[in-house]
Amino acid sequence: MDKLKIGIIGCGGIANGKHLPAIKRNGNFEIIAFCDLQLERAEKAKTEFGTADSKVYTDYKELLKEKEIQAVYVLTPNKSHSSISIDAMEADKHVMCEKPMAKTYEDAKKMVETANNTGKILTIGYQNRYRADSTYLKRACSNDDLGEIYYARAHAVRRRAVPTWGVFLNEEEQGGGPLIDIGTHALDLTLWMMNNYEVESVTGSVYRKLAEQKEQGNAFGEWDPEIFTVEDSAFGFIKMKNGATIHLEASWALNTLEVDEAKVSLCGTRAGADMKEGLRINRVQYNKQCVEKPDLGSGGVAFFDGKTENDSDVEQRIFYNAITKGEELVVKPEQALVVTQVLEAIYEAGRTGKTVYFN
Repeated sequence: MDKLKIGIIGCGGIANGKHLPAIKRNGNFEIIAFCDLQLERAEKAKTEFGTADSKVYTDYKELLKEKEIQAVYVLTPNKSHSSISIDAMEADKHVMCEKPMAKTYEDAKKMVETANNTGKILTIGYQNRYRADSTYLKRACSNDDLGEIYYARAHAVRRRAVPTWGVFLNEEEQGGGPLIDIGTHALDLTLWMMNNYEVESVTGSVYRKLAEQKEQGNAFGEWDPEIFTVEDSAFGFIKMKNGATIHLEASWALNTLEVDEAKVSLCGTRAGADMKEGLRINRVQYNKQCVEKPDLGSGGVAFFDGKTENDSDVEQRIFYNAITKGEELVVKPEQALVVTQVLEAIYEAGRTGKTVYFN
């Protein structure tokens, strides 16, 4: 079929660093419209990834009037994810929305309701599911190789790597700091591996302990404490309805040498697994403790024809196939909704000091 005609809403870092290059490599998309509040960013994206006929907008609602557009990418700050996605689906467009799904649970819930009411495809940019270690571990979990997974840890910890660009430090625009930014990836991976979205309760602690420091040693250069209005670390304890527990750790700045991001550790009745030093699966075999380290670098057909896909490439292919071939989504909006609900509960527990119970 003809190329899928799409529009890009938000032409900042995540667009240029992740989605636009992957869309270009895919070759089955035609970007016919770019939108950004800063006109020059939209024009620059058009020059690099569009065609001479691609249109440029500063108002996304004008872009949505383009009947040719079949799908849009919502790549804006978290605050506007919900409103733009809802408007897009109601304008008869499919939606790829960047993570997290929304700033609040209520906003995310409205997105799911709109997708159901309009019949449009909605998916969220949790591309870490498509990594080689993630897909291997998911297959092992689905095959019950680990048995009942009753304890897990979701890792999203940086030692000193606070993002100093864009609106990452702005609570009003983002809804939070490392918990909603990188903790969301780790939690999504964990719930997906466990195939468990039935939450009973959430307890959490949210800290802003290092943001005021002047000697920062930050990997991305010094941050401005005056505009650092979000947490620098947060931790959650999540109890599932079947009795399983998850410990979520998220930080941009923490005095620790245990640094892991978008990784998971799982403990089951038959085996355990973690992504600490590559993927490792630990079990007892023939009455001896053993550790397996799968070779994730070996290729199949792609190895011989010279083609390789990274996680962002797979993300675009799945979105394209869902729209054009009716294939199943990997990241379903109902799953992303639970992630947002848990993150919001950790923030609430941190503010109130009380456990949040789910219905």
